[in-house]
Amino acid sequence: MALPAHVEPLERAWYYTFRVICALIFLFLIIPILVVIPLSFNALPYFTFTPEMLRFDPAGYSTKWYADFFSNPNWQGAVRNSVIIAFFATIIATVLGTLAALGLSRPEMPFKKAFMALLISPMIVPLIISAAGMYFFYSRIGLASTHIGVIIAHAALGTPFVVITVTATLVGFDQSLIRAGLNLGGSPQTVFFKIIMPLILPGVISGALFAFITSFDEVVVVLFVGSYEQRTIPWAMFSGIREQISPTILAVATILVLISVLLLTTVEMLRRRSERLRGLSPG
Repeated sequence: MALPAHVEPLERAWYYTFRVICALIFLFLIIPILVVIPLSFNALPYFTFTPEMLRFDPAGYSTKWYADFFSNPNWQGAVRNSVIIAFFATIIATVLGTLAALGLSRPEMPFKKAFMALLISPMIVPLIISAAGMYFFYSRIGLASTHIGVIIAHAALGTPFVVITVTATLVGFDQSLIRAGLNLGGSPQTVFFKIIMPLILPGVISGALFAFITSFDEVVVVLFVGSYEQRTIPWAMFSGIREQISPTILAVATILVLISVLLLTTVEMLRRRSERLRGLSPG
């Protein structure tokens, strides 16, 4: 967007300086991620660019690390565990987070700030402390080294994202729609599924995607409360870096980056749809 003609030189200078600063910050954050992508096609088992790669010689590139990922039973077992754990953890986190957000949106809800602080505490408390606490608690009740224990732990980590996302969606929600639906003879269940849920659905799905990403990428908690039977993709990558360094890790990292980009793109599309439903102009 072009600047108006009446803008002063100092304002014009800050306008372009601000954009240059933003571009530099973006490059600082994104370049380390982009470097991983070409390295994942290295024909040699190195984590550096070979002379053939720098010359763009086709002999220096290969997809064998991707083939190793899809053919290796250890990696595929980790993928299966990650998907199963993330799926069920997302369902639990979405249900609990949505219900909590709906309760916090009620004007008569007491101690809103205290409950909100409690619900988002997993995002604030250092993850290593949460993982240690979960380990000692799960050891006492027999949930350590079980899929159920890891699923519940990841659900606890993903619930705050659902609460925050759905709460933000409910900020522009017109409570009079609920009263109108009840006055017209609708039951609470009908009002919820016919009025409330369609309007907050983009926020619910966005929160669910954030919860899924949180569970899919988490490694600290699963190292504490899980075992080899619950070995996930991040755990396998962490173990691979420490025990047997292989460029297959770079191929897995590239796939995870692509998945994250697709999920974040979906979240942005849902955010814009939510703003349109609430009568706001997408920013």
